[in-house]
Amino acid sequence: MRRKILKFFYPVLMWIQNKINRGTKRLSGKDKTPSVSFYALFAAMNSGHTLEFNKFRGKKVLLVNTASDCGYTHQYQQLQELYEQYKDRLVVLAFPANDFKEQEKGTDAEIAEFCMKNYYISFTLMKKSAVKRIPDQNLVYQWLTDPEQNGWCSQQPEWNFSKYLVNEEGVLMNYFGPSVSPLDNEIIAAITNN
Repeated sequence: MRRKILKFFYPVLMWIQNKINRGTKRLSGKDKTPSVSFYALFAAMNSGHTLEFNKFRGKKVLLVNTASDCGYTHQYQQLQELYEQYKDRLVVLAFPANDFKEQEKGTDAEIAEFCMKNYYISFTLMKKSAVKRIPDQNLVYQWLTDPEQNGWCSQQPEWNFSKYLVNEEGVLMNYFGPSVSPLDNEIIAAITNN
């Protein structure tokens, strides 16, 4: 029932967030070479298999921390639309996390079932992990939020559905706050421009 209510009020929530500029942070770090290669990273997928990031050479990668019981959960649908439109040049990686107010309580199997049943996602769903800076933070999020590794960005996820965009050469290019829609013109321009 809560999810139905959140889905109904999602457009209103996005409009309010944009009006008060909450969660709309946009950062760019063009031409900042990382000291640790993005392509040296790997992470566990929802299925338990290991995903090595060196297979993403030549494509842009959008990394998003997600949650099934959040006001922004409807962004799964927008992420799917974005992925379908640009899958020849874009990889979308969803990292479920329970870091913000217990909004991702499910197991990996429950999360996968929820995403398929409600949003028919076909992009890659990763294993549930911590994305905030704590001792067991996901190694990928350590890279995304450590300027000594990625070259410039220290921005931690502000909330669920914070977005990081890596370019075709493995350089972290952008951070977009949670209330920035995956279909925002600036995200699309960053994906389509070389």
